[in-house]
Amino acid sequence: MRTYHNYIAGAWTPSVSGRTFENRSPANHDEVIGLFQDSTVADVDAAIDAASRAYATWRLVPAPKRAELLLAAAARLVQQKEVFARDMTREMGKVLEETRGDVQEAIDMTQFMAGEGRRQYGQTVPSELRDKFAMSIRQPLGVCAMITPWNFPMAIPSWKIAPALVCGNTVVFKPATLTPLSAVNFVKVLEEVGVPPGVVNLVTGGPDIGTRMTTHDEVKVVSFTGSTAVGRLVNQNAASEFKRVHLEMGGKNVIIIMDDAQLELAVEGCLWGGFGTSGQRCTAASRVIVHEKVHDAFLEEFAARAKGLRVGNGLDASTQMGPSVSEAQLQTVMKYVEIGKSEGARLVTGGHRLDTGAHARGWFHEPTIFADVSPTMRIARDEIFGPLVSVLRCSSLDEAIAIGNDVAYGLSASIYTRDINKAFQAMRDMYTGIFYVNAPTIGAEVHLPFGGTKATGNGHREAGTAALDVFSEWKSIYVDFSGRLQRAQIDT
Repeated sequence: MRTYHNYIAGAWTPSVSGRTFENRSPANHDEVIGLFQDSTVADVDAAIDAASRAYATWRLVPAPKRAELLLAAAARLVQQKEVFARDMTREMGKVLEETRGDVQEAIDMTQFMAGEGRRQYGQTVPSELRDKFAMSIRQPLGVCAMITPWNFPMAIPSWKIAPALVCGNTVVFKPATLTPLSAVNFVKVLEEVGVPPGVVNLVTGGPDIGTRMTTHDEVKVVSFTGSTAVGRLVNQNAASEFKRVHLEMGGKNVIIIMDDAQLELAVEGCLWGGFGTSGQRCTAASRVIVHEKVHDAFLEEFAARAKGLRVGNGLDASTQMGPSVSEAQLQTVMKYVEIGKSEGARLVTGGHRLDTGAHARGWFHEPTIFADVSPTMRIARDEIFGPLVSVLRCSSLDEAIAIGNDVAYGLSASIYTRDINKAFQAMRDMYTGIFYVNAPTIGAEVHLPFGGTKATGNGHREAGTAALDVFSEWKSIYVDFSGRLQRAQIDT
């Protein structure tokens, strides 16, 4: 069985603890994919020290040169795409078509940020005084701590690491314990293309090392993607040292289907939005609000199509939905099925664990749909992170928007309609960071900002040029060549 190491100061090294943990396949928990380092605070301190030392020289590398390494990394990812996708399916379960998309997103993000090596634009402005030049530039911050989840184990790290590097920062990276192999694969690519020792460091392990990363004096930026509960702790840990904190947290996303919608298209979108990645996306469409005039017709077709989805090992080309990532995540889904029943919602299809035959050794659950759901029910308010969709009724667009906004989160929303006026009203009035028209709530592209409102985030955005604002800060520069004292706002 292969043992994988931490990557610190340019070397693959075991943890000082001498301990490892297993990475098992969610489709077959008898399969151990590898052993990974159960790291300690001492390992994190070594990684942060390496990153701090590397920062002194990395920040001085011209941004276009830093970008060349990212472009080389993107090319390397293209070469290894199929291998990395299969590794990802083995360790987190989603179907191979989706893990190929995950790797592709890392390719796209790395290529996009390579372009920013020549486009970290500032401003030049006219001074209010004679013989004085005024401009602004971006400057890096230092050591960045990255804590990432298991559902997009290569895409999300790329969203954080690529912009941090092109801005001139160094990185200490802690992946989720459920998906460390994809993190190792990504960091190996950066090593292979020549990213200098200490610029990127990888440490695997549990929450103790994450806590250390958020409190260490040398860490200047913390970027976290995960649950709102943990994100709140991250924010509290970092607050005393005034660290810059970027949080990307939960979602309870909604698709609104109006009475003029193209129902076949809406059904397709709800299947993909609700059951893609087995519902384990922060942007998953776990709520569908349907106009009462088309509710029954939509629900009948949606339920029939969901019931027909093929659930199984994501490496099988015929599989349409893979397993939950772990037994704990599966138990969460099962718990919410019981909550839905107890609250009086109607179970339309699914609702059961799959644990016989080909499903016997995995963490599988049926695609599940509840109807007659009211907006106050927990299944309509809590983030479940599984293949469970709640269908609600509405009688108007205004009512649908009110229901859609009445949750703690504000990540993504969508409307299906052929009325442009309704589309623009929903675009304006849904208080989310992402919005789609005639498409589901998933499918973000790397060149636009990604993030949400309310309990989903803290105002920062990933992807696009907005990501540069997380990993750099502005410096305003004034050059006075008058040869005399000039006092702004006084000598004008």
